[in-house]
Amino acid sequence: MERIALISDVHGNLTALEAVLADIDARGITRILNLGDYVGKGPRGREVIEICRERCEVNILGNWDDFLPDPARTFDSEGLAWWLAQLGDGQGDWLRSLPFCHDLLVSGRRVRLFHASATSVHRRVRFDHDEAEFLGMFANTPATGDGPVPDVVGYGDTHDPFYEVSGDNLTLFNTGSVGNSMNDPTPVYVILEGVIGSEAAAPFSVQFVRVPYDVEAEIAAATRLGMPELDGYVSELRDGVYRGAMHDPHRRTYHRLPR
Repeated sequence: MERIALISDVHGNLTALEAVLADIDARGITRILNLGDYVGKGPRGREVIEICRERCEVNILGNWDDFLPDPARTFDSEGLAWWLAQLGDGQGDWLRSLPFCHDLLVSGRRVRLFHASATSVHRRVRFDHDEAEFLGMFANTPATGDGPVPDVVGYGDTHDPFYEVSGDNLTLFNTGSVGNSMNDPTPVYVILEGVIGSEAAAPFSVQFVRVPYDVEAEIAAATRLGMPELDGYVSELRDGVYRGAMHDPHRRTYHRLPR
């Protein structure tokens, strides 16, 4: 049996990332896979990229990693321009070159990991999806390639962790977010346990881990660096209230809102 840590959606929150990595290290887990969205929302995307390049065995493309450093795009948003300028030399190119997905065998199960959906990093599938959306997560597409169809799919993007089994022994889970967790703002990651690389059936588990961290230290860092959209970041980190809903008490449920 071996354990792999799956992290996602750090979003420039270095303080949360360091706390999660410390928890992973304390458990003796040495393999870490990252499901994307290293940058944006938080102030230290450059540092997050540096650490993830060093610590993560696999790094996968996220939607922010694709659109923020896109040379064909221009931004009139102060926040987007600031987060882009915060990146180090070559980091934007590195982000946009990341693979779309990663496949592996665990205890006889074919596991596929990607950021948001089987078709695009920009197509969102929430926990309240319909059956067609559920089944579509297991399909081969031009984005995933034509490898063996997975039995298990893990993804991030929605900042809203869940675990679901349906269909013909199909398992879908969402890792939640390390750096920008909604509703419950405590960072969350997943431990995948089983016999890695084995085609034979064996015990298999998906464990969700919440890791408390120093929220005020992260807010202080964002303040010190002069990050725009600070009020929205504070709302998300302290209360788990999405920045687009922080002034509207009737729209506080994150999973019903756009990004």
